[in-house]
Amino acid sequence: MRTTRQSSTRAKSGEMTMQQVMDMMQGLQEAMAASKVEQERMQADLAASQARNEELFRTNEELHRGLRNNSGIRDADERECFTPPREFSTPFSQSILEAVIPNMFVGPKVTFTRMEDPEALLTAFHTQMMLVGGFDAVRCKLFMSTLTGMAMDWFISLTDGHITSFA
Repeated sequence: MRTTRQSSTRAKSGEMTMQQVMDMMQGLQEAMAASKVEQERMQADLAASQARNEELFRTNEELHRGLRNNSGIRDADERECFTPPREFSTPFSQSILEAVIPNMFVGPKVTFTRMEDPEALLTAFHTQMMLVGGFDAVRCKLFMSTLTGMAMDWFISLTDGHITSFA
């Protein structure tokens, strides 16, 4: 009787029974198993994330390499754009070359490719020059801007200093 009284006294005083300890241990084991599953899932997510980061890093490096390669090409293209225009002889006399075309001056709106009638080109050019009031040296310089293709090639092949007036 004494042992029964001691057991009930222990239970009332907060001591745990063997069953309660077993139940608590089983609950802890289940929590640990669930935690282990969660940890494994998180490890798999981390590995996938690291693999994706490595792939992004490689792609980024390839893009940077491509940009460096393309910028070298672009720099060469830009240098070509900024090279001064080729020099060629001009049939104009020094006085015509030194003449300044006023900033507000509107140039002719005709072009000659050797397919048009040369007389019609000259008439249209003279008419436009009369309207804007271009003097002789300006007419000479602006006439050159109406030529293209073979006509321009012929014009610049004339002897240096050959042209002294529009006439």
